[in-house]
Amino acid sequence: MPASDHELEQAGEKLAEQLMAVGLTMVTAESCTGGWVAKVLTDKAGSSAYVVGGLVTYSNDAKQKLLGVTGASLDNHGAVSEPVVREMVAGALATTGAGVAVAVSGIAGPGGGSEEKPVGMVWFAWGSSVGTTEAVVRHFSGDRDQVRRQAVLFALQGVSEFLVGA
Repeated sequence: MPASDHELEQAGEKLAEQLMAVGLTMVTAESCTGGWVAKVLTDKAGSSAYVVGGLVTYSNDAKQKLLGVTGASLDNHGAVSEPVVREMVAGALATTGAGVAVAVSGIAGPGGGSEEKPVGMVWFAWGSSVGTTEAVVRHFSGDRDQVRRQAVLFALQGVSEFLVGA
């Protein structure tokens, strides 16, 4: 089921409140969501208090140059993988000095999928500057827009849950 604009807005506001409450700043490292997570977070006026920035690293080259993702990880696991999203988080934190980061890399479709990595498969990672990183994969259904909306919502909710557990 696709995430509505209202659901995205609510998730963004909840995360913003959490970041403000604990005094953390955040950075996004996004591939298939194309900066949509950062967009939701910056829709609220005053978001510069908790958002450092967002990096859209759609190509493997950008992942390597901007986030320090290794060629070995990309060659051995592909861009849509746990090792890559973990490296995206580490690179985003190192590059920006933010307190928390989220990374998203997936196959939104309609093409690009395979039997091993079907359309709708998205890897997520979130981590903090103190070294804790978690990663998880999800499979979403629907067209490109629906997959991306679900991924954005899951990313926002995942960081919120991460902050509660930290």
